[in-house]
Amino acid sequence: MRTLVTGGAGFVGSHLCETFLGLGHEVICVDNLITGGLGNVEHLRSNPQFSFIRHDISHHIDIDGPIDNILHFASPASPVDYLRHPIPTLKVGSLGTHNTLGLAKAKNSSYLLASTSEVYGDPERHPQSEDYWGNVNPIGIRGVYDEAKRFSEAMVMAYHRCHNINTHIIRIFNTYGNRMRLDDGRVLPNFMGQALRGEPLTVYGDGSQTRSFCHVDDLVEGITKLLFKDYHEPVNLGNPSEVTILEFAKEILDLSGSKSKIIFHPLPQDDPKVRKPDISRAKNLLGWEPKIQRTEGLTKTLKHFQEKIGGK
Repeated sequence: MRTLVTGGAGFVGSHLCETFLGLGHEVICVDNLITGGLGNVEHLRSNPQFSFIRHDISHHIDIDGPIDNILHFASPASPVDYLRHPIPTLKVGSLGTHNTLGLAKAKNSSYLLASTSEVYGDPERHPQSEDYWGNVNPIGIRGVYDEAKRFSEAMVMAYHRCHNINTHIIRIFNTYGNRMRLDDGRVLPNFMGQALRGEPLTVYGDGSQTRSFCHVDDLVEGITKLLFKDYHEPVNLGNPSEVTILEFAKEILDLSGSKSKIIFHPLPQDDPKVRKPDISRAKNLLGWEPKIQRTEGLTKTLKHFQEKIGGK
């Protein structure tokens, strides 16, 4: 099979490239490197089944030959990144989704969109299930990401209904693991970087807001299962083990052995107060649920960041 991954040099995208190569696919990785890095796929570039194209998928692309699968993962995904690149974020969610769906239509490819739990906004329903329409501020600072993903979901469903494209949508909840950037801006690399450098851990608000962290290996397994399933509506992929941010900061301190203090800053605008996936659909449809416990996953990820900091 021949599989194209946009955003393939990013954190999750690089794991997908690796996984599909392992399944015997030819893999085409497309990335403009706005937030991804060639270092994430350097170990794959000697494989004759792997090719890299540096390209902004918000612009038209031609690919010779058949394509069996298109996985659209191109987008800044952390608040630091999409607030730094608001217009490219909107473009890759709209124009990039349009271009990749057009390619899927031309090549008769299966298609999978990486959407996000951020489509639920600051939710008024807890936990969040796929039938919840969300509570999003469309003109807030986070709207560039939230609305780009909500629009991309609408476009994917339109192409499925109008052109009978074999589409799939995943809503990714907080994911972590090897190849995350230290300057990613999300809570886990922030805490781990601060703990390892002996800096204070920055908690926003009073730390009572919650998140649910899923290891990237579990996420990739769910993605792979859904791609080959005849199902077209969104599916939550995440770990329902919920933790407050303050508890999470203390876990990182204990795990790292750091003597860092915890300091508190004002809560950013539209920051979600709770985040926990209802994964009933993934369990019933895919037989999927996360296997990696948070302590195990955090231990692996801490080692990754220790190597990054030590290698500087």
